[in-house]
Amino acid sequence: MPKKAKSKERSKPKLNIKKSKKGRRAAPPKRRKVAVSIPALEAAATKAADFAAKHEAAAAESKGAAEQRRADADAARQEVTKLEAAAKKAKRDAANSAAAVKEANNRAAKLDALAKKARREATGREAAAERARLAAAEKARREAAQQAKREAAEKARLEAIERAKRKAAEKAERDATRKAEREAARQAKREAAEKAKIEAAERAQREAAEKAEREAARKVEREAAKEAKREAARIAKMEASAQAKREAAEKVEAEREAAERAEREAAETGNPGGR
Repeated sequence: MPKKAKSKERSKPKLNIKKSKKGRRAAPPKRRKVAVSIPALEAAATKAADFAAKHEAAAAESKGAAEQRRADADAARQEVTKLEAAAKKAKRDAANSAAAVKEANNRAAKLDALAKKARREATGREAAAERARLAAAEKARREAAQQAKREAAEKARLEAIERAKRKAAEKAERDATRKAEREAARQAKREAAEKAKIEAAERAQREAAEKAEREAARKVEREAAKEAKREAARIAKMEASAQAKREAAEKVEAEREAAERAEREAAETGNPGGR
């Protein structure tokens, strides 16, 4: 395997680890205090689902990369196995001749060194793949935890808003009820005062009418008494006048009768023979 490809594979997990550390150090975004509506909640839910899908895809990609690294490590182990087999074969061939043995030993040493190096690289790739997998899993877990925390905070905020709305609605309803009761009491008080005023006016009118009626009755009685008195005086006057006339007539009649009697007596006295 080329050295550049090896260095790239080695550096890749480190970059992923740095990114995960950077993601771990990143501060959570500040919540903005805005009015929440149903479309906004649906958009937030869609965004959260996209976020989860994105990180699931990233986790799947990192898992695929880890599986590829495992496959590379298996291939390296197979290569090591082949090299070890070649080294054994070289050792067997070296038994035939000293030079071949020396060459075989050198080749075997080189092959052993290459095998150790391949094993170290395979172990390093496996360790890097495992670290990358663990880092990706940890990052996904932290992001899922942060997302769950954000969702819980958002849910708590929405519940607090709903509670505040319910409390405000209940308070407004209580205030409206109290206001209506006060207004009804004031209206009843006004109606009672108006009724009392009307009754007082009617009572005053009745009393004034009764007083006027009594005054009129007393006036009529006084007028009737005066009229009766005048009538009695007139009748008494008429009776007195008639009495006086009768008395005068009786006096005149008595005087006339007395005169006639005197004349007769005189005539009888002056002419006694003529009788």
